[in-house]
Order: sequence, then structure tokens, then C-alpha cells
Amino acid sequence: MKKRYGIIALILGVILGTAGTFTGMLFFSDSGNNADGDANIQEKLLDQIMTQQSNIEDNLGDMTKVLEAYTLIQDMYVEDVEDKQLIEGAIQGMLLSLEDPYSVYLDQEAMEEFNQQIESSFEGIGAEVSMVNGNVTIVSPIKDSPAEKVGLSPNDQVLTVDGESLEGLSLQEAVNKIRGEKGSEVTLEIKRPGVDDPLEIKIVRDSIPVETVYVDTVEQNGKQIGIIELTSFSESTAQEMKQELEKMEKNGLDGLVIDVRGNPGGLLPAAEGILEQFIPKDKPMLQIEDENGKKTRTFSNLKEPKDYPVAVLINEGSASASEILAISLKEALDYEVVGETTFGKGTVQQTLPMGDGSTIKLTRYKWLSTDGTFIDGKGVEPTVEQQMPDYYYTHPIQIDEDEVFSFNQTSPQIENIQIMLDGLGYDVGRTDGYFNKETEEAVKAFQEKHDLSISGEIDQTTAGVIETEIRERIRAGEDDLQKEKAVELLAK
Repeated sequence: MKKRYGIIALILGVILGTAGTFTGMLFFSDSGNNADGDANIQEKLLDQIMTQQSNIEDNLGDMTKVLEAYTLIQDMYVEDVEDKQLIEGAIQGMLLSLEDPYSVYLDQEAMEEFNQQIESSFEGIGAEVSMVNGNVTIVSPIKDSPAEKVGLSPNDQVLTVDGESLEGLSLQEAVNKIRGEKGSEVTLEIKRPGVDDPLEIKIVRDSIPVETVYVDTVEQNGKQIGIIELTSFSESTAQEMKQELEKMEKNGLDGLVIDVRGNPGGLLPAAEGILEQFIPKDKPMLQIEDENGKKTRTFSNLKEPKDYPVAVLINEGSASASEILAISLKEALDYEVVGETTFGKGTVQQTLPMGDGSTIKLTRYKWLSTDGTFIDGKGVEPTVEQQMPDYYYTHPIQIDEDEVFSFNQTSPQIENIQIMLDGLGYDVGRTDGYFNKETEEAVKAFQEKHDLSISGEIDQTTAGVIETEIRERIRAGEDDLQKEKAVELLAK
């Protein structure tokens, strides 16, 4: 009985500890936190915690099964089990029962790694991941990361890490397996939508710096078009963007492209800080809906909108805060949104420290657009739909060391290679997976250009060079039809 009362005291102590260490943090992705200094929210949370404490004290009978299970395991299980293991397992079980991929438990070690990733840089493959329908899924690779270089794509599902299945693991457990020290190699088995067989992708981990703002300017039809690419929403993103935009405006700006393709989200204040540079005070920037359905609208102090047109670039890797930015600018100011439908994350997470360095990240709110649109599970649709060239959607070539693709063969891998060669400017005649004579000649021309053995057949060496060339072309932004379309709209 003494042991049971100890656990009850521990449960109540955790609740009180949570109130005492509340920081008011909000999240819009699994890689970012959002500091909200609103005292009213903190006071409301404290009231809720104290109410829950009272409920637990008054209704301990409802906890009987949990306490009984704890006692049975401690007293009768074949091996000794630490209290911490059972308590953390119970917390994780409660969160898993919510069937919400964004509500998770982070132990002290995981939280330290998490904060490191937010604040400066971290080591790993450089990909934002989420749990979608029970599968560890790539939301977006980070710009210039190992994940981007090897061609990981949004919606790729990670099946195994170094041969170990991720089935049954929490998102954080899976992330811990994927991440690792700079210079170490990891092999991921990937299930890609539209590809029949799993892909085996080897990645060398590296340091992943958290840089969020990249700028460029192009001239078209005599007009200066600024391009600001946002790769995530960190504490400094809004201020950095403001500074860069002011420089552009001083030099003369006739239009602006805001590129949030592949941007998995981040901090709410960063998104608000950017929106308040564009949306005037007579229109809400966004809305937050609490668990009772109460909606709070957020406004800027801006008097007038920009005197030049703006377009936003999106794709399926644009999530969360990126979606806030795109849809609110679309609805409030009728700005063009160019590209492909976004990921579809419309909820807000709040971190609740547990007093021992661990944290529960819990979904607390929904975010809504200027007009009150809820995009969760649906995404933001572009006003101008624009696909990228076919080779942007190719996948890593899977070919064994002793395998060769040659004339008269047919396979999905050959189709994949044909699309790559076509994107590199070689005439393959067709891109349906049949290895015809034109493809053979295209392979010979490619091999000759790259000082390879000229056979007209594709072995592992030739395939590797083809894949490297196409990835470099993509990373360099060649044939960026979406960006070209956005600039064209602004330069009319």
C-alpha cells in the first residue's frame, strides 16, 4: 500500500511541478518551439492544472487500474523494473491513445537534443519528420542537408534504420535512431508513394546549421523582383527577413517572391512577425481556436500593405507556419500562391515541462487563417498550380553491384533513369521504362562525357553518376518552373 501512495504522490507532484515550470511554449512542428509570453494563457493553464489535481484527488478510484497494473508489474514481473520505466511508459501510452502524432513525450535526453536542434545546429541527416498513420514520414529535407543531397522527398516513409524496423516505435525513438554523429553513415529503407519496391538509401550524417533566410534578386521585363527563401521559422527569422526586405526596398523593388517550399514550420511568433510586415491592421493575420471553440484573432499595427505585388511559393513540403503564411497572405491580400498543395498541419502544440528535464508536447489549439479556414489534413491549395519538371520527382536509383540495365529490358528503374537522362538533356526517345536504342545511345553519350566505360549499359557506376548529376541540378535550382511562374506573374 505504501508503494501505491508513493505513486499517487508522484503523479500529483508531477502536476504541481508542471505548473511551477510552465514556460508558455507553443509548437508548429516537431523541430521548433514557440515562446508565447501571454500571461492570460499562463494563468488559464495554471487554473486547469489545479482543477485536474483536484479531480484526481477526488476521483482516485478512476486511477485504480493504473495503480493496480503498476503494483502487479513491480511485485510479480519476472525481472526487476525501474519506477522510471513504468512511469514514462504510462505517460507515453496515454499520449499514444490520443492518436495525435504531434502530442509526444520527450525525456530529458531527448529534450536536450531537441533544444540543441532549435537553438543553433545539430548533427544528423537534416530532415523534418512526423508520424503519419503510424508511419515515420518525411515532411521535408532541410536545405543543403545530407537528406536533400541524396534525394529524400516529402511523404517518404522510413521503414527501417540500419536494418532495424521502426514499427511500434514512437516518433522520438525513431528520430534517435536516424540521428547520429557527423561523418557516420546510416542506411534508411524508404517506401515512396508511387514506387513499388522500397528504396535503400545510404546517408552520411553531417552538422546541420539552422539558417532560415536566403535572398536573391532577379530582373525581368525591366522590373526588379526580390526572392526571399525561408527554410524554417526560428526566433530570428522575422527580424532577418525584415532587414533583408528593407535593403531590397531601398534599392528599388517591383515585386517579391516569398519561397516557403520545403519549409516544415517552426515558431508562431516568427510567422506572426512576418505577416505583420504585410497585412494591415484592419484585417486579422490569423486566428487561434482553443479547446472550447473560442477564437482569438491576431492583428498587426501596419497602416498600409506593400505597394508592390507579392507571390508565395509552396509545395507538399510546406507545413504548419509556412501554411499560415501562405493562406493568410492569400486571403487577406489576394496574393498569388504558386506551386502545389501543402502538407496540411493546422494544430498548435504546447510544451509542458515535467520538472525533471522531461517534457510533454501536447496539442492545445487549432490555428485558422485570416478568414477562419482550417487546413489540417487538407493543406493550402495554390491559386496558380505549377508542377516542377519530371526529373524533380525521380527517386534514387536502386541497382545491385552485379546488376546491369541494357537494351530491350523493361522496368520502373529504367523509366526512372530515362526521366533523369531526359532532364540532363539526353534524347532517350521515350520515358516509359523500355530500354530502346535511343536510350542506349543516350547512355553512351553520357558515359563518354563523364569518362566512363562506353557500353550503352547502365551498371552501378553509371547509375551513380547519373543520379549525382540530377541531384546537383535540382539543388542548383535549374529549370525551377514554379519560381519562374511566380516571377512571371509579378513582372507583368
